[in-house]
This record gives sequence, C-alpha cells and structure tokens, in this order.
Amino acid sequence: MVTRSSLAKNPEQSSPPKSQGLTKNPSLELCHFTDPEIDQLRHCFLDGTIFWPFDSSMKSDCQSETWVTLPAAPFQIGFDYPFPAFTQSFFTMTGLCYIQAMPMLWRVLFTLEQIIEHEGIDIGLSALIHMYNMVSHGSHRFLFKHKPQNPHPLLKVTKNDTHWRNQFFFVRRDSIPDGNFLPKK
Repeated sequence: MVTRSSLAKNPEQSSPPKSQGLTKNPSLELCHFTDPEIDQLRHCFLDGTIFWPFDSSMKSDCQSETWVTLPAAPFQIGFDYPFPAFTQSFFTMTGLCYIQAMPMLWRVLFTLEQIIEHEGIDIGLSALIHMYNMVSHGSHRFLFKHKPQNPHPLLKVTKNDTHWRNQFFFVRRDSIPDGNFLPKK
C-alpha cells in the first residue's frame, strides 16, 4: 500500500526540503503535480512507499536528507521504481539526481531498456557514450544530443514536453530501495 506522510507525527521526517537555488526562475518550477496525479503513479512503486503531500510552494531543485525529488516523466512513460540496471548504472556513473534528467533523456533510457529486455541485446554504457553527448540547457537539467557524425540512433525521442519542470513529487528515502544512497544534492 502506498501511503502519505503524516506531517504531525515526526517533525524531523516531515521537515520540508530546502531549495538548492539551482533554478534560474524559481516561479516557473513550482510543483503542479497534485496528489491525485501522484496516486495514478502508485503502481510504479513498491508497497509501503511514502509520499510527501502535495505542496504547490515546492521547487524542483529541493534537497533533503529525508526526501528525494522524483520527476513524473519516467513513470509516465513506463518506468517503475527501482529503475532497471542499465538506467540505474547511468545515474550512478554520472552522479545526476533523477530530477536533473530532462524527459528526452528518460525516453532514450527507456527505449534502450526495452531493447535490452525484449531483444536480449547487451547494451553497455559505452554504447550510450558512442551514440550521445550529454548536454545542458541551463538550470542544471541534462539531455542527450546525438553525435553529429552519426544519424540519430533513436527516432521520436526528442519531442517537446510541456510543463515537465512542474511535474515532480517527493518520496521518503527510507521507504524505497536504496533511497538513502540516492544523491542529496
């Protein structure tokens, strides 16, 4: 069962995450992803996962020892948590927080995970490095740009997403596998 955090029970675990000050225009990155929208994603998490109740004043660059910020994008395209090995190894290698990955990056990882699972092809991170450069368009968000000398390796992953910066939520670290080891900044 997926649960909500009770803010009155444990003040230490309910203290709100703090902004890291990474976003250039914080008013554009306030949370709009409500509890009913989070509830639609509950099947993507293990039983016992605890979510922070919706708070429209939260920014996507929040950091906390107790809470981890997760973007909605990977779960909307089909990922479950914990993420598959290839995806998790990408984040471990790069040191990025999940919220720093733009939707296009998630779509590339999801497509590669599908190839690994359904075709049985062992794709390593070195293949990813040969296909893409990782670039940022500011505000510490990253995406993949295909190498100019090669044709685009995965078609239809570069579509534009609207309001993706405002679609995020918080999960208590100790309620998810390896949550305490996820980056805090």
